Amino acid sequence: MDSDLEFVEGLFDGRHDDPPYLVHRDESVSRAEVRGAAAREARLFAGQGIGPGSTVGLQIPPSFTQIEVLLGLWRAGAQVMLFDHRLKPAEVDRLSATCLPQFMVRAGSPRQAALGFQPRYGVITEPRPGGAPAHTAHRLVQFSSGSTGVPKVIGRTARSLADEIERFRGVDGMPGTGDRVLLLSSTAHSFGLIGGLLHALAAGVTVVFTPRMSARGILSTAREHRVSAIFGVPAHFDLLSSGPLSSGPLSSATEAPELPGLRLAVSGGELMPAEVAHRFAERFGIPVGEAYGTTETGIIAMDVTGDLRPSVGRAAPGMVLRVRDGVLDVAVDASPYLFGSGGDGYRDGWLHTHDRAAVGDDGAVHLYGRSDSLVIVGGLKVDLAEVEQVLRAHPAVDQVVLVHTTVIEAYVAGPGGPDQGDLLRWCRERLADYKLPRVIRVLESLPRTANGKLVRQPALLRAAAAG
Repeated sequence: MDSDLEFVEGLFDGRHDDPPYLVHRDESVSRAEVRGAAAREARLFAGQGIGPGSTVGLQIPPSFTQIEVLLGLWRAGAQVMLFDHRLKPAEVDRLSATCLPQFMVRAGSPRQAALGFQPRYGVITEPRPGGAPAHTAHRLVQFSSGSTGVPKVIGRTARSLADEIERFRGVDGMPGTGDRVLLLSSTAHSFGLIGGLLHALAAGVTVVFTPRMSARGILSTAREHRVSAIFGVPAHFDLLSSGPLSSGPLSSATEAPELPGLRLAVSGGELMPAEVAHRFAERFGIPVGEAYGTTETGIIAMDVTGDLRPSVGRAAPGMVLRVRDGVLDVAVDASPYLFGSGGDGYRDGWLHTHDRAAVGDDGAVHLYGRSDSLVIVGGLKVDLAEVEQVLRAHPAVDQVVLVHTTVIEAYVAGPGGPDQGDLLRWCRERLADYKLPRVIRVLESLPRTANGKLVRQPALLRAAAAG
């Protein structure tokens, strides 16, 4: 990419002006309208002193406004630091202390987000004292979605974003012109933003938003707009595949409604539990595909159709992978980490995912949990992922997280509240004594990070258990 304008304009090259680009209820915007809105936003930002090399924090809930402002900032030449709209001011301030944005662009009425999806927000632009201009060519700055530790600061260039969009376009079965994707994934994170919004913009796909993130709201939207695909995280498919769906015209409250246009369901952001994928496929007749990637690299491997489960699919076009000591590495041209935040995550042209993996003879990538889920107990190695799988198999459990400090602690949730003694007996029957959790805490539901991943930070889990 020679310029930010070239990158933004490149997203519209296909000129898919016939199908609407963004849809919410009976309101929609076309690609031409978004293109014009981005140009107007760029002119407004220029009048406020935002131009090439400016650093701008962006915190707007998922909306038509969010994508128009993002494209407008890129068109103006700004480096955009993308903050999840659910972050509290103190969290934004902590991240900003490292990144030093010169401006913050935020929604004027963020409380509207609590009412469900809103297509439009007022926009407030505020200069931030002490901000610093960009010192790299990165156009998008994100923060790692890991559930432990301090988030890493990750930069993406216009070229890397354009290349990822092309990788998505090259994946067999990805939605194309005329398809309608119900996007449930957060648009502040990589899969929702790049695999959802930006790919759709370039490929002529219509993105549909639901007013309410409930089973009934999601299915009503899918039916009304005859969506052909649903993109979400495992929690969304769990929501849709368990419990009552409707009190309306269906013959049973748990009977799946007819979704004649639906042909794809793809989960990203976290490995899909096998039982959730099975329940969804049984209820809707659609296998759940997997999209596996990282904030640092974007999409790594993908199986749109779900035919390759339990793998996460084959490497996306152009991705070079290797497995060393049982852990997956991805070839990247340069370190994506900014402000010295990457630690040992990048070395000698390889991004270390810390995901234990194997690549089959057919090229399918199989994941086996985090390499850092291995802990030492009494001199013996325990894989917390293994203990999680045992607990998750209990019929009264649907959410589980294991952490290790001085002892192994289990946090579980399930309908009706599973009994602690029963869970311990279940584990004793299936695990060596040294693998048993010494603490089991039962919660109504487990806390999640901003993009829907289960929290694995002991202090936060203990606080949640304490009420």
